[in-house]
Amino acid sequence: MTTKLQHLWYVLHTKSRFENVVNDGLLNKSMEVFLPRVQVRSKRRDRKAMITVPLFPGYLFVKTDLSPHNHLEIVKTTGAVQLIGTKDGPVPVHQTAIESLKIMVEGNNQVSTGYRLKKGDPVIVIAGPFTGVSGIFARYRGQDRVVVNIEALGQYAGIEVNKEDVEILSEVFSG
Repeated sequence: MTTKLQHLWYVLHTKSRFENVVNDGLLNKSMEVFLPRVQVRSKRRDRKAMITVPLFPGYLFVKTDLSPHNHLEIVKTTGAVQLIGTKDGPVPVHQTAIESLKIMVEGNNQVSTGYRLKKGDPVIVIAGPFTGVSGIFARYRGQDRVVVNIEALGQYAGIEVNKEDVEILSEVFSG
């Protein structure tokens, strides 16, 4: 007796800035894909344009039955890294979560996302007078300001910058 595999939604991690490449690659393989995108104001100081960016940078959703053939086709796609899950395998996303995300990104409403920095997170300043400075997130300072500590000669110096001018570093830097 064979069991029929269910088509469920899974989260697929992609290489940085490869979301559209992976999305198109999977569509070309006739797979059902969902890459939620939102309009945001460009962070570049010389532009005031609105640009379309992935709601979850580095991730998209793919609906599959996880048959060995389909699983291999997904991870073989240029820019794909892996399906997100546990040691037991990829974990499906509830259909209601996908439907809610589709409703959120269909309208022209402002959708806010992000992550909450935690004390000790390695960060880099990406805009403003301290651009390029890397350090350790220290604390929130109200009014969308954060304090970043820079260690040098065994001592700390702290700078205060706008929260949106700081990005978390994915790789821990060695200092």
